[in-house]
Amino acid sequence: MRILIAGDGKLGETLARQLSMEKHEVTLVDINSATLEYSVNRYDVMAVQGNCAAMDVLLEAGVQNANLLIAVTGSDEANLLCCTTAHWINSNLHTIARIRNPEYNEQAYLMRDAFAISMTVNPDQQAATEIERLLKYPGFLKRDTFAKGRMEIVELRLEAGNKLCNVPLNNLNNIIKCKVLVCAVLRDGNAITPSGNFVLKEGDRLFVTASTDTLSILLKNLGVITHRVSRVMIVGGGKIGYYLADSLQKSHIDVQLIESNEEKCVSLANLLPGINVIHGDASEQAILESEGLQSTSALIALTGLDELNMVIALYGKRANVPQVITKMSRIEDTSVIDNLSLGSVINPRNLCCNTIVRYVRAMQNQVGAAITVHSIADGKAEASEFLIDENTPHCGEPLKSLKLRDNVLIVGINRGNHTEIPNGDSVFHAGDSVVVVSGGNAVIGHFSDIFA
Repeated sequence: MRILIAGDGKLGETLARQLSMEKHEVTLVDINSATLEYSVNRYDVMAVQGNCAAMDVLLEAGVQNANLLIAVTGSDEANLLCCTTAHWINSNLHTIARIRNPEYNEQAYLMRDAFAISMTVNPDQQAATEIERLLKYPGFLKRDTFAKGRMEIVELRLEAGNKLCNVPLNNLNNIIKCKVLVCAVLRDGNAITPSGNFVLKEGDRLFVTASTDTLSILLKNLGVITHRVSRVMIVGGGKIGYYLADSLQKSHIDVQLIESNEEKCVSLANLLPGINVIHGDASEQAILESEGLQSTSALIALTGLDELNMVIALYGKRANVPQVITKMSRIEDTSVIDNLSLGSVINPRNLCCNTIVRYVRAMQNQVGAAITVHSIADGKAEASEFLIDENTPHCGEPLKSLKLRDNVLIVGINRGNHTEIPNGDSVFHAGDSVVVVSGGNAVIGHFSDIFA
């Protein structure tokens, strides 16, 4: 497809990288020539310098022949105007606008019609929603959803004393007493596609496929201490902190919000009358301790500085806070921080990028193309969901008879409202969706790519 991306910031660059890798014709539009030059030199994309809301700039970028415009500049208003202008030029164009201002949040649905927008995305609200999902199951570091929410791949770390340490995978279900499948293991920075005789070790990060209704059973049988979140300490009163605090208080959770900017504290206190807003510098451990760090259920570090968030998370871990969640926006190489034990790590940009990429794939609607894709194991493996039709190869054949590529596993089969963790006798049929995990150099664009 022909795709225009207005705004070559962090999100725009991430989208350009991913969409160009998927062989789309991508054109970046930005007023900054230096950032455009950087992207053009790194990715297979074209670039046009100028104001993305100006008609002549959009025409130069080829909007009249484009299939999709993604407006992700730093200005909500510019994104709205860009989408409106582009759609006036090309009425068949799909448009996506990033809208971050909380004041516009309730108007988002109205904006779609008024500004000719196909979809709006809000990275900050998405991040807040993802944090809430993690708070529901404190034992998991990450949750990725498939089959319209009926199946998940969850991440957990084997801490010292975990009953799975030194256990071979072929004995796993006898211990946890529910049907799951370990589809990937991250050990010493390497992603491993494990076989049945693979032995788990302390420090391993496991990526486990399970039906959503077995998640609580999985945690209980693993002996992971879970707790009902009753008191949350949020550090950082930015947009994510605002969305999260507002939502948590509606769930009757006691929320403390620490913010270093006094003016912002006053504003937050007015916007969130039920929240205990505290003016203080959370980089000082004494502040956290004086506000009851050791008695909190969860500590969530959401400041604008990755480095400060890391320090706050480490404070929380040392204080034995049951759940720690850390926002990381700029540090790309997660292997650098993997051994720091920061709890769950949230990247708003990547969450938003995944949402937009899923929309692009839905537009394509190609037979056999992935409908859902999640990066797992620090980007060293990928989990993809595919729809099966009557022309899909090997329909009705048991999995044990199929020859798959190296580092490829079929980890889930979804049929109607039923989810199955497959074994060698399992089969897939037309109408099913199948979840596949691929690692190493296995590039899976279509379902047929999984076969040797």
